[in-house]
Order: sequence, then structure tokens, then C-alpha cells
Amino acid sequence: MTLQQYILDHALDAMRIAGQKVGAGRDRAIAVFNPYTSEQIGSVPKATLDEVRETYAKAHAYQPRLTRFERAAILNKAAAIIASRLQEVADLITAEAGLCQKDAIYEAGRVSDVLLFGANEVLKDDGQIFSCDLTHHGKKRRVYTQRSPLLGVITAITPFNHPMNQVAHKVVPSIATNNRMVLKPSEKVPFSAILLADILYEAGLPPEMLSVITGDPREIADELITNEHVDLVTFTGGVSIGKYIAHKAGYRRMVLELGGNDPIIVMEDADIDEASTLAVQGSYKNSGQRCTAIKRMLVHESVAARFAEQVAEKTRAWKYGDPMDKANDMGTVIDEPAALLFESRVNEAVAQGARLLVGNQRKGALYAPTVLDNVDPRMTVALEETFGPVSPIIRFKDIDDAIRISNGTAYGLSSSVCTNRLDYITRFVSELHVGSVNVREVPGYRLELTPFGGIKDSGLGYKEGVQEAIKSFTNLKTYSLPWA
Repeated sequence: MTLQQYILDHALDAMRIAGQKVGAGRDRAIAVFNPYTSEQIGSVPKATLDEVRETYAKAHAYQPRLTRFERAAILNKAAAIIASRLQEVADLITAEAGLCQKDAIYEAGRVSDVLLFGANEVLKDDGQIFSCDLTHHGKKRRVYTQRSPLLGVITAITPFNHPMNQVAHKVVPSIATNNRMVLKPSEKVPFSAILLADILYEAGLPPEMLSVITGDPREIADELITNEHVDLVTFTGGVSIGKYIAHKAGYRRMVLELGGNDPIIVMEDADIDEASTLAVQGSYKNSGQRCTAIKRMLVHESVAARFAEQVAEKTRAWKYGDPMDKANDMGTVIDEPAALLFESRVNEAVAQGARLLVGNQRKGALYAPTVLDNVDPRMTVALEETFGPVSPIIRFKDIDDAIRISNGTAYGLSSSVCTNRLDYITRFVSELHVGSVNVREVPGYRLELTPFGGIKDSGLGYKEGVQEAIKSFTNLKTYSLPWA
């Protein structure tokens, strides 16, 4: 069966409005292309404003009453379905996003993990108890807390780089908290999101709790943000869109997980073999299309030459090409315009004095892993978020210099530090303006449960991760009782 036929057979070319399949085959549609072959693999409908409003009305009218046991059972069953169809899910991710099979299978596995973690969290009682007889004027009472679903609907807007995992990180906490969600996936990778919705329906999710809307953001974005039934907007994506949402949303809750320009910082005492391996993995996994990917390599000048040599050698060994070839370590980026942007930034850096060590070869959306040495931190390739497999090496003199350069961008998401010196580590943890610092690990290392998010232009400071999202997707209520 061809992928095109798979999409048609599973009606992935239709929206899911309270479980109903809407809009397949209409003329007003968005074509979806395979980034590697440039072949159209299907299309999704452009939702009308009336359809968007109808979706929110249906979601708001439904009041979920699922017990904790029922919610956990749905999430566990969905996790098992994903695990049993891992290759099928991975093939769909590869086809619409261009991610290599290794990355796609990894992503599908993470989706299953998120579902399982969500199921486990549902079973925990998240209430607190406070005794009131703690002072001389205290009372014999106790204050209790409980969390309740939001009164309105959650809007979730997800990006292209993790077609199903980013969706899962928003949908799972919504289900776990008995909320209703309207999801708008990236128009570049809609099919994985629609498939996940169907898997959740199959697992027993009341369809009113999750709808999937597709369409042109220029037409429907404002309604997704400002509809009268929207209580919270959770968004992952670019800074400019995130700030637009923040401006437009008004008196609504927001969780904005935006871009990053994450460094790996290699000190003079670092294990260079370990550091260079981390640098390559952190730069090229997911084709470098992670907000937590290594975008800058800050290296002490005393070890920079050796580090650059090893990174170049390991980059040459990184296999890239046809994303369906399971031997490849990297597929394409999302589309040709993205690849052209990376190529132009690298060319600009070389013209300004950087030295190209490896890569900068492009064929359509296929862009080679690329290493630049002698990069000035003010060059565009390092100053801005270059959302692809590009490794700019920046040399520094001492830890003060490293901290200054690291903090010298508008972003503040994550970081990696390669050193064994505790005095260095404590300074980096205290002084780097980021949401997380990983010692001798890639910037993106985290568990699905741990808080995740950045500061500055990387987000408002509200965190994602299953536990944190569950908190932000609920209303906290206190009540008190007399107590002997």
C-alpha cells in the first residue's frame, strides 16, 4: 500500500470535529508534500471560520466526567496501540516531516512514553493539606486543595519538527485533567496529529474532548486564540508567532514554548572525545530541528583546534540522505526554503571570515550536516536560531567570556556544559540565563515528567512536561473544614 492510499483509507485527509470526519476532498485544501521526494502525499481541508466556531461550541458544551481510572485506562490503551504500530507511525512521520527512520521510530516511542507517564500521573492524588493551628491565633481547621478542569476549552497549536510528540505533550495532560482541547497542528505535518486523535478515540476517549482543526493560519489563527470559549492557549513554535499570541490573547492563560539558541560550552578540562560526540548528536538529531538542539559550540581556545577536528571527523561519518533508508542518521529538513536559509547563513558567515570544515551541500530539502570554525558570535548563523544541522564553533578565552557569549542572544532555553570542575559547574548553573543546564549531556536531555521551558525569548517561564502541564491545565481550589 502506498502512503497516499494509507492516508485516504484512514481518512487522514479530513479534520476531526468532535470525532466527526469533516472536509475531505474539498477544493479549499492545503497540499502536504514529502520533503525528500517533493511528491504530494495528500491534502487537508482549510477550515472555515464557521467550522472553527462550531468546533469550540461543541467542545464547550461537553462536560467530561471521566474518573481517574477511566482516564488512565484510555491513556494506557493508546500507549499500547502506538507501541504495537510503531513502524506504521514512524513511516507516516518520515513521509510528511522528512525525519529519518531512526528519528521517527524514536519519536513514536516517546509518544508512547508520554501516554504512559500521563496515565501514571492521573492516578496520583494531587491535593495538599495544610494545618491551621500553627500560630497563637491559629484555628483547629485544615485547608485542603483540589484541582479541577478549566471552565473553557484549551487551544493547542503545534509545530512541524515533532509531528506527533509535540501533539502528545499537549493532548495527554488535557485528557489527564478532564479538559476539552481543540488542536491545530502545523499545516506542514497534519497527518500524524490526526492519526493520534484516531488512536485516542479507539482507546475510548470521548471525541468531544479532542478535535483537530486544519487550515490556513492567516484565516483562522485569531479565532483559535480569541474565541469566547477559549480559556488557555498552549503554543510551541517561533518567537514572532508566540509574541503575537501573547498580544492577541488578552485575558487568557498562555503557555508559550518558543525557540532556542542553545550552546554546548566546552571548557579546557573537558573530555574532548565525549564533548565532540555530544556536540554532533545534539546538532544533527532530528535534522537539527529541535528548539533544544545545539546551535552554538562555545569552546575554550586551548582545546578548540582539537575539538573542531573531532567534530568535523564525526560529522563526516554522520550518514544522511533518503529518510526511509534505515542506515541513515539524518533525513531532510522540513522543506527547501528552510535548507536555502541555512545555506545562505553559512555562505554569509564564510564571507565574513568563518572557515567551512564540512558540509554546506544542498539538494532540495536535503542539507548536509555542516561545521563552521572561527565563527564570530555576532554572525547571523550564531546570533539567530538556525533551525537545522549547522554547527558554528566559537572560541572563548575563559569562563567569564563563555558566560558572556552564551547569554548574548535573545534566547534562553537550554544549555550543555562539558567540564569536571565544580566551581565552573556552579557558576554556569547560577549565571547562564537559561531554563536548564545539562552537565556532560546534550542541552535537550530531559524526562517527559520533568519541567521544561525557557526564559527571555524562549518562553514566558511557564513550563511544559507532563506534570507541569497538568498543573497549568487546571484550576486550583481550596476548601477548609473544622478539625479537632
